[in-house]
Amino acid sequence: MATARYDAIVVGSGQSGTPLAMAYAAAGKKVALVERNAIGGTCVNVGCTPTKTLITSGRVAHLAGRAADYGINTTLPVDIDMVKVRQRGRDITQSFRAGSEARLERAGIDVMCGTATFVEPKVLQIKNSSSGDAQLLQGDVIFLNTGERPARPGLPELDSVPAERVLDSTSILQLGEVPMHLVVIGGGYVGIEFAQLFRRLGAEVTVVQHGTQILPREDADIAAALTKILEKEGITVLLSASTDSVTMDDEKGNLPIAVHINMAGPNHTQVTHKSIRASHMLLAAGRKPNTEELGLDVAGVQTGPHGHIVVDDQLASTAEGVYALGDVHGGPAFTHMSYDDYRILTANLLADSEKSSNDNKAQLLTTATSKSRNLVPYVVYTDPQLGHVGLHERDVTAASLGVSDYSHVKSVSMPMTYVARALETGETDGLMKATVNTKSGAILGFTCLGIEGGEVMAIVQTAMMGSLHWRDLADAVWAHPSLAESLNNLFGQLK
Repeated sequence: MATARYDAIVVGSGQSGTPLAMAYAAAGKKVALVERNAIGGTCVNVGCTPTKTLITSGRVAHLAGRAADYGINTTLPVDIDMVKVRQRGRDITQSFRAGSEARLERAGIDVMCGTATFVEPKVLQIKNSSSGDAQLLQGDVIFLNTGERPARPGLPELDSVPAERVLDSTSILQLGEVPMHLVVIGGGYVGIEFAQLFRRLGAEVTVVQHGTQILPREDADIAAALTKILEKEGITVLLSASTDSVTMDDEKGNLPIAVHINMAGPNHTQVTHKSIRASHMLLAAGRKPNTEELGLDVAGVQTGPHGHIVVDDQLASTAEGVYALGDVHGGPAFTHMSYDDYRILTANLLADSEKSSNDNKAQLLTTATSKSRNLVPYVVYTDPQLGHVGLHERDVTAASLGVSDYSHVKSVSMPMTYVARALETGETDGLMKATVNTKSGAILGFTCLGIEGGEVMAIVQTAMMGSLHWRDLADAVWAHPSLAESLNNLFGQLK
């Protein structure tokens, strides 16, 4: 079998792989891009793009149901056309994917559909996804951007439940009907977003969370506030609960699944058992990296205990000339972090190209431990949104700050009912919270669980990037009425 040689081979067309392939092509390199499924990776096809279009439909349904609160009288109940909701997501996804495909074609990149496996260092076998035909590619440098997929828990008798009723974050996007009762296993970011979405579309929803709070990475007061919001919308949230097994009974009509749950009492001194009848289950208790089929041992690429590729701060693996980008190397599994990986690699590996040498920003992003990576922002697209950047109050320690005394670190919070713009729009759920160093004036962390929480968070993130003092936000003249002006009151509590 003949081996085709390339300057660069990119495996996976996610939010770092695709732009990296185009950057190499623009630098005059011969580039191959291998994709097993669809161009665009998780974000475009089964992640950010389709889920946020569905969440928007859920928000519209929710606001329609609240019309009377705004003095708008509707004569008909809200009717959900799930097929149309689904198609809207598909249409937007397809438009994004088509745009990426067109850019790759214009760049002159060889795009191949198939599964890549190392057969020797720097040599990959590409097995075509449809025909099964194989070809060999050799790359001077190889980039692995294969991402992650939903993990499937080993619940007893789970395989007895029909596949169309046991969903994950990918398959749930294909539903053409609203479940009668959706049981969500896992109270993390993915599970909570889908729980609220399908409740707003008309499903009964129960969330089963193993820990003592939903969103275990968040401060307890933030998690409690969001739990209250979800419960107000009619979602049942079971904490300190674990799924013991599931059973299937077709004679139970529209609720054929029995989910058997163990619930711990206060201080875990007593365990009670509960069974919930459901029409569908959503497995949202974690993700795993797509590394099993890569043949990494052949190439000398080491992985960590959970299968993620081990990389240094330049994103280089343990094999010479092999790099990992995005979720597959672990760390914060966010699209924007994956894209930042692309910028780091172009700055380091294409520094001599005209494009990179003219990109001052790229020159600054040379390692995965640079300052820009210490202020990792994220948004949970519940309604209201949960936007966060920097440290959580729960994580503030002397070690995290690099000091011996952190008594000068303080946190302040303020309910969204104190925000004039939130009152005017009738969206007062949630709170803002900031953690600061009162001695140095540094803003250490910020969370906004509130209307447009992600956008409010970005204002504070910008201030943190510019090393502004918290007093600068407390004293700033913000436009009125705006959400930003609430920062006057939040940070003003520190004076």
